[in-house]
Amino acid sequence: MKHIIFVKDMNCEHCVKRITEALSETRVDFEINLERQAVIVEGRNDIVHIAKMAIREAGYTVE
Repeated sequence: MKHIIFVKDMNCEHCVKRITEALSETRVDFEINLERQAVIVEGRNDIVHIAKMAIREAGYTVE
């Protein structure tokens, strides 16, 4: 199941790189859409939780 995590303060390629690096250290299957300020995560709620924590730890706000 796909889940969309909105990251309203992700607004440039540098942000995408930081979030990619943070999520790459987890077991999360993801893709990033900068235009929509969204991270699309594949998996159950526990995977979404892991992704949100990694994004927050990278310094971004998760909605």
